[in-house]
Amino acid sequence: MPRGRASVRSAAMELLERGGALAELDALLAETAGGGRIAVVSGEAGAGKSSLATAFAAAAGSRAWVLWGACDPLLTPRALGPLHDIARQVGGALRERMAAGERGAVFDALLDALDGPRQRRRPVVVMEDLHWADEATLDLVAFLGRRLALCRVLLVLTYRDDEVGPDHQLRTVLAGLPRPLVRRFPLAPLSVEAVGELARRAGRASSPVYAVTGGNPLLVTEVLAAADSAVPATVRDLVLSRLSALSPPGREAARFVSVVPSQAEPALLASRGAGVEECLAGGVLGATADGVAFRHELLRRAVEQELSPVRRAALHADVLAQLTGRAGVDPARLVHHAHHAGDAAAVLRWAPVAAVRAAAVGAHKQAAAHYELALRHAGGASAAERADLLEAYATAGYLAGQIVAALEARRQALSLREQAGDTVRIGENLRWLSRLSWWRGHTGQARLTGERAVEVLESIPPGPQLAMAYSNLSQLHMLAGEVSAIEWGERAIALARRFGDLDTEVHALVNVGSTRMEHDFAVGGAELERAHALAAAAGLDDHATRSLANKACQAVEWCDFDVAEDVLRRVLDFAEARDLDGYVKHLLGYRAEMLLARGDWAGAQADAETALSGPEHPGPSRSTARVALGRLRSRRGGPDAADILLRAAGPAYEADEVQFVGPVATALAEHYWIAGDPARAAAEARRGYAVAVRVGHPWFAGQLAYWQWRAGEPIAVTELIALPYRLLIEGDWRGAAADWAGRGCAYARAEALSCGDDEAVAEALRIVDGLGAAGTARRLRAELRDRGAKVPRGPRASTTAHPTGLTARQREVLMLLAEGLSNADIAARLTLSAKTVDHHVSAVLGKLGVPSRGQAAVAARRLGLLAPR
Repeated sequence: MPRGRASVRSAAMELLERGGALAELDALLAETAGGGRIAVVSGEAGAGKSSLATAFAAAAGSRAWVLWGACDPLLTPRALGPLHDIARQVGGALRERMAAGERGAVFDALLDALDGPRQRRRPVVVMEDLHWADEATLDLVAFLGRRLALCRVLLVLTYRDDEVGPDHQLRTVLAGLPRPLVRRFPLAPLSVEAVGELARRAGRASSPVYAVTGGNPLLVTEVLAAADSAVPATVRDLVLSRLSALSPPGREAARFVSVVPSQAEPALLASRGAGVEECLAGGVLGATADGVAFRHELLRRAVEQELSPVRRAALHADVLAQLTGRAGVDPARLVHHAHHAGDAAAVLRWAPVAAVRAAAVGAHKQAAAHYELALRHAGGASAAERADLLEAYATAGYLAGQIVAALEARRQALSLREQAGDTVRIGENLRWLSRLSWWRGHTGQARLTGERAVEVLESIPPGPQLAMAYSNLSQLHMLAGEVSAIEWGERAIALARRFGDLDTEVHALVNVGSTRMEHDFAVGGAELERAHALAAAAGLDDHATRSLANKACQAVEWCDFDVAEDVLRRVLDFAEARDLDGYVKHLLGYRAEMLLARGDWAGAQADAETALSGPEHPGPSRSTARVALGRLRSRRGGPDAADILLRAAGPAYEADEVQFVGPVATALAEHYWIAGDPARAAAEARRGYAVAVRVGHPWFAGQLAYWQWRAGEPIAVTELIALPYRLLIEGDWRGAAADWAGRGCAYARAEALSCGDDEAVAEALRIVDGLGAAGTARRLRAELRDRGAKVPRGPRASTTAHPTGLTARQREVLMLLAEGLSNADIAARLTLSAKTVDHHVSAVLGKLGVPSRGQAAVAARRLGLLAPR
């Protein structure tokens, strides 16, 4: 038997009912020979997550290079806390880059350290207690997850599932990890039998032990370790009984360590040495690699909560005094102890330092939390100091997606700057208020404050602040579809170049290119590509992403899906590599719309749901994804379609911009038509049509004109209306169907055919049935019955159950097609005629919405359709 397997079995003897998990972890480690793997270990506090990881590391022995990092229960978590622990173990370039604080370089250095020679021991990276993780650490987990396929690493993640709510960012990160690489290990409480066995070994009765612990391994261990045979009612009673057996110096040492989350290093304990030794000997504390700690956070908290407020504050002040000035101490620790010590001056000193460090590695939520804490202690600060803190807090809040809080902070900062008569800062705050108001969906207010910012800054000699105020107005005009964006953008570019402000220059170049693209896609698109290259070379990732994002989104809106597919692929790769999750979710909403149009409805649903995952955000930023999901549900006849679309409609109509109004109005009009309510369909279409005509958007104008016409309202055909919709309204449904076929849009082709004769409607029914559009099919069959025409029967239940509408035979054909077999080979394998296989292959391509066999195979793999069903 291999030595590693024997070690696993030995470790399993010490961890009752965890032997299976240990063996599976061992198997995962072996699988890393073919690429990275991820173990996600979850359970309640005290379930034994750390014990399992520790036993696995011990059992793996010389086969593994174990790197260990943990998140801390600080007031505001350390930015990249686990990676700081890991960097100390790895040393070299990783430790150097951690000190420099450059996030991209740090992540790359970690990958370099892990991706060593194949003959080296397999890296095992353990990240504990991710329920306490900061934003940057969660970004690191997502970063590693996207790259582990090519790296021979086992990533072990632990978290308390009872402390992770449905909106916790950790859930979004875990859901985004590549499923084939992930193995989950939910740790259940010990059984009655296991607790009985442990109690028997300790010479105790098992019934009361199980009754009070519920099988929680930590509590079982602590109860059985207690000297008193009586079973305590709570963790608090258990811990206090342990403390009562200690001498006064021992109790004082335990109380001191209780206010130090995670562990207390030796330097903090110099004056309490005898007491610490007594705690270690009595099992109250345990030794760690770098100090001492309670064996579990539950035990530490039980001791800490028994302290009086005065004593607790004094102990925190003692820790703060010892840590202050010591090299290498994370400022987040200093903030934690300063706050609990009630030391306002220390909070004001260290919170901004901790915030800057957090922001540097992308932990913007933690940066905002540090600034917020500083503001709570800023009662004695000057007006200028409070304004500085408010502005910094607002910027961090904006980057963290906390738009409402950022708006309020900017308003307060503006008031303080106005009282001081600081014109430059007044203008800057007005410009920020404009931007934040747009994100909130208040576009009218954004325009007003943006114009006021320009007025204020034009009253003093020009500077870079005025250039950005010009560019902000350019962006607002561009988003509203107004050609005046070019004039404002060119002003911004000229002024930015005068001051050497590349950041503002590129921001304005994107606005100008995006506006020109509305009138000449090739010219404007080329300008955006140049802006992207310039921004990427300068490390201006936000601008580099926005340039391609604008190009991709317009290509989707204008139904140029070949271009959209290419640009979306490039910009998503760029944004994901830089962990720009806000952009990624925005772009996934547009990709969902593209996939929906091209018949990949399973892919559209997956993208839309990913884009909508995580905490809610105010404003219309997620309306595109919500519209895609609502349209899909409506076409399938889902009962929740209206609710999804109406949730998108409120913020979209409030924003009053065509990029939001157009999709919402179109989707609601289609939904009401499917539901058999043409009056409401026409009303929604009219509402959106006015906005589309106002800005001259041919495709939204076309879609909304079509729905008015389809709902029975006369509509004047103008040159503004995009070609396939103009053809339909003019009666050329064949021409419209041909146009949509050329764009690879099966559903839109079916819509056009459904406006034709009975034979064409029957063909439309075959298409929508194949796509699983049960709601649309019911509406078309009702129209046929109203005509008195023959109504084709619907699809079999086995077909509609499949997400793409493929029949069982078509799924067989697809699996063989993906293996590279020719039609003749497929015919021979399935004992069918070549002509029948030709028909099946054509049907498969149509239902998947792809033009070729190769793309069908790619789509099938992406959608998970190749596994036997």
